Amino acid sequence: MNYSKFAVIGVGRYGATIARRLAEKGAQVFAYDPDEKKIDSIKDEVAYAVTLDATDIRALVTQNLEELDAVVVAIGENFEATVLTCVHLFDMGVKRVIARASGDHQRLILEKIGVKEILTPENEVAHVVREKLLNPNIVSFLQLPDDHEIAEIRAPKGVVGRTINDVGFRNKYEMTLITIKREYEVTKNGEDCTEQHIIGVPKTDMEIKEKDTLVVFGAAKSVERFIEINEKL
Repeated sequence: MNYSKFAVIGVGRYGATIARRLAEKGAQVFAYDPDEKKIDSIKDEVAYAVTLDATDIRALVTQNLEELDAVVVAIGENFEATVLTCVHLFDMGVKRVIARASGDHQRLILEKIGVKEILTPENEVAHVVREKLLNPNIVSFLQLPDDHEIAEIRAPKGVVGRTINDVGFRNKYEMTLITIKREYEVTKNGEDCTEQHIIGVPKTDMEIKEKDTLVVFGAAKSVERFIEINEKL
């Protein structure tokens, strides 16, 4: 897999762990924090680490963050700084911004300013964040012993419109398709909305749809290979 370039802004315990996990998987990681001691503690483990106040737009624009694949805003102590940094990143044209929130109130504010991917440290451990960043198709996953996992994957474009039998999960990719989560149009309280429901044990002649989420079991490398091949098609 062709690993990408990421920035992590705020390298306290949570942000530093994410940065280290990404670097361990071969990603090129750029770390930023206004605390020089925190930068010193991680500079030998990432591609680039610099002391920087991300709320200062003049300092931020010098880093060419819009050229990276994603920026993680993991500032923990100062939510105002998180919001301001996210706004700056959007203004700079960063294509994927992931931000940390503590509680529903902070999550709501981040959603209102346009952040679509929000991390809650209480629920999102670093290795899960790493996998989501490296594989944007992965919605969630459960890490199992011996480098296996159960993963929820947004249906890659290469399998949309094909039957389960045609895709060949087991024979071609050495994975098992456990089930499919499918979106359905429903009406609640007089308003149209979508709900996601599990379809049960899928039949081999079932056709995969664009907004399906595939729940699969297999080795981590098999899941990565499946996504990589079918996103290129």
